[in-house]
Order: sequence, then structure tokens, then C-alpha cells
Amino acid sequence: MRKHRKKGSLFVLSAPSGSGKSTLCQKLLKTVPDVKLSVSYTTRPRRKGERNDIHYTFITEKKFKTMLHRGEFAEWAMVHSNLYGTSLKRLKELSSRGYDVILDIDIHGAMQIKKNYENAIYIFVLPPSMNALKKRLQDRGTDSKEVVVQRLNNAKEEIQHYKEYDYVIRNDKLEKAYREFESIILATRVKKENLDINWIQKLNN
Repeated sequence: MRKHRKKGSLFVLSAPSGSGKSTLCQKLLKTVPDVKLSVSYTTRPRRKGERNDIHYTFITEKKFKTMLHRGEFAEWAMVHSNLYGTSLKRLKELSSRGYDVILDIDIHGAMQIKKNYENAIYIFVLPPSMNALKKRLQDRGTDSKEVVVQRLNNAKEEIQHYKEYDYVIRNDKLEKAYREFESIILATRVKKENLDINWIQKLNN
């Protein structure tokens, strides 16, 4: 499919922390070809098991601010006292090679992207309930009680922004949520404006 398209599409995926958007992304990468996850830059400390340039590109705050000053980010935000940013260069390179690019970013970053990428597709993932979200955050075991409370409070605010997205997926059952996510990606690929007209015209030669 990639060789028959003008360029890849940009999908912006947001959700409250713990809603399962990263799980959905990883499943998509294993199942659907020609999809790339944009690896964000962050000043957050690396967690156990995380690999540089795979999960995130881990950099110092000084380097991040230098890149920001140079205008190298398509979007950036401070989340839970850490800086995160999406590289303009990485987005352009992947899209020009025909890959669909997934941006796993928070609502503030998504709104920045929306100002500059009119044709991007915006997807919001909801947890089944706040109680379920609380349990997921606690079971994850990576955050203190105080951070869990902060994430839950942030979630209530973030959920109010679902109307600014094109699609809303309720992640109550992973397989159902994944099918909905995958369907959005595949349907976008066959929209006529995303096809390479030159390839279609060759069919008549």
C-alpha cells in the first residue's frame, strides 16, 4: 500500500494517563504494516526497561530548550514536571516515505499540532470509568500515591476535551478498542485524496 500513496497520514492519539493508548499503539505496530510511532523527546528520567530512541529519546533539559529555541518541535509540552516534544524532522521524514505516523501525545500537544496539520486525524481514548483508571494506575506500580492522585485529577480535565477530536474510543475491552483503532487507520488509507493518482492512471495504459 505504501508505494501507492502520495504520503503517509498523521494520527494524533491522546488519552488520560493509564487509559491504554500506548498498548493500542504497540499492538497496531505489530499488526499493521507501514505504521511508525513518532518517538518523542523527553527530559523525563528513563524507567526500567525503557530504551533510548525506542520508547523516547531521553535528553537533558538544557538540550531540550536549545531544540525548542531552534524551532525543531512540531509541538511540545510540560507534563507532570517533565518536558516532551515531537520532532518536526522526524515527522516529515516518515510521512515523505509513505508511512502512517502515530503521535502518542497529551491534549495540549494535540492542540498545537491541530494549528499546523489540518489533515491530521485526531483520536481520543477514554477509560471505562474513573475507578477503572485509578486501579490501572495503581496496578502499574510506577507512580507514588501523590502522582496517581495528580494523574486522576488531570484525567478529569483532559476528558472534557474529547469534543476536539475526530474519533473517540472507549477502552473497556482491549480487543474491541483495538479493532476500532485499526479500522480508523485502514479506512484513512483508502480515502481517494491519499492515493497516488499516477499509479491509478497507469491502470489505463
